[in-house]
Amino acid sequence: MRFISHRGNVSGKIETEENRPSQISAVLDRGYDCEIDLWFTKGTLFLGHDNPQFAIDSDFLRGNNTKLWIHCKNIAAIVWCTESNIDGLNFFWHEKDTVTLTSLGFIWAYPGFQPIESSVAVMPEINGESNLEICLGICSDNIEFYKEQYEKI
Repeated sequence: MRFISHRGNVSGKIETEENRPSQISAVLDRGYDCEIDLWFTKGTLFLGHDNPQFAIDSDFLRGNNTKLWIHCKNIAAIVWCTESNIDGLNFFWHEKDTVTLTSLGFIWAYPGFQPIESSVAVMPEINGESNLEICLGICSDNIEFYKEQYEKI
C-alpha cells in the first residue's frame, strides 16, 4: 500500500503549508509519498493549488521523482513534464474525471468512486469510503490515519 500525503498534509488540512517545498520535503523525509500541484508559467515551475505560489527548480522534482505524484494544474505544466526527460516522473492531469491514468500507468480515482482494484483512492474520507485494501494506495490530508489502519495490508 502506498501512502500519499495530499499537498503535504499528514494529520489534517493546513492550507498555509500546502504545496510548500519545505513541507513536501518534510513529508517525504517521514517516508510518505506526496501529491503536489505543479504549474509552469513564464519559464518557471511553481507549486500551488489554486495558483502558482512557490517557485521550484527541476532538481526538486528530479531529486524526489520516485515519491511524487504530480498533478499538473495547467497545460504548460503537463507539456513541461512530458518534455523534461526526468526518468520516472509520475504526473497527471484531471479535473472531475472518474479516473485518470498517471504517466506511469497508475489509476488515480476521483473521490466517491472507490474502491477500485489497484488504484489510488483520493480523499476517501470525503465520502466515507472504506475497504480500501484492494487499492494500490491512498492519498489523503489525513494519511497518518490511513497508514495506521492499512499499513499491515
